[in-house]
Amino acid sequence: MVHRSKPTPNPTNPPQRKGSAPARLKSANWLLSQLPGLSEQDQAKLRSLNITTTHQLLKTAWTATAREALAAQLNLHLQHVQKWVALADLARVPSVGCQYNGLLLHAGVATVERLAQLQAGQLHRQILKLQVTIMQRPDLCPNAGEISHWIRQAQLLLVYERQP
Repeated sequence: MVHRSKPTPNPTNPPQRKGSAPARLKSANWLLSQLPGLSEQDQAKLRSLNITTTHQLLKTAWTATAREALAAQLNLHLQHVQKWVALADLARVPSVGCQYNGLLLHAGVATVERLAQLQAGQLHRQILKLQVTIMQRPDLCPNAGEISHWIRQAQLLLVYERQP
């Protein structure tokens, strides 16, 4: 199921006003309670390790070895942790956030790097097909312009992260 509610604005990354270009695009940071599909019980387990935000989760579980260790520490299947990390990674893109990260993951896009490589038209068709097949709601599909914006922001994040 794709989570479609409007996310709570991120206080550490306020949205830019239309027409203003930020000097540097910042990675969005969300409370784990805003990630789709993360149960209260799982959030409590992560809180017990002082992991309450998407950035903290990514910092703790960025490598495959670290994800395996976190899954073992939480006594959970590795797939759960991998899903959370993928959702947290995609949520770093401000225009994707927690509103569309689940949709992208269901469409087969699991990382910001992968999102940055895609063509907007191709991804739009993929998401539209998913919306029609699963939800029978093509009206919920973001338009190609919005998807193009996601891709551009993903590309910018990767550029800024590689700069010293």
